Amino acid sequence: MSPHDLSLVHTGTVIEEDSLTLAQLCRACDVHADWIISIVEESIIEPQGENSRLWRFSGASMRRARTALRLQRDLGINLAGIALALDLLEELESLRKQIKTLEHI
Repeated sequence: MSPHDLSLVHTGTVIEEDSLTLAQLCRACDVHADWIISIVEESIIEPQGENSRLWRFSGASMRRARTALRLQRDLGINLAGIALALDLLEELESLRKQIKTLEHI
């Protein structure tokens, strides 16, 4: 991923085929690596790779990390609560998609 691509990621454009390193994800979310490691440990995001030096993160992981950060900063939710909230938000989105599909049948 080039520096230009990271700039696009930082402003909101996510290219799903690309993956981010831990350092790139930290820059895109404007957080320290310790925070990313803590949300990995809480299973909020799941990297590909054996250890943190080899971790690669998807665009979906970046979106989850950014949402997690907003939940923590804006609402003061702890990491366990963030994991639950994100799972519920994803389930809600899935149900909304199912409803839209059923409405068009």
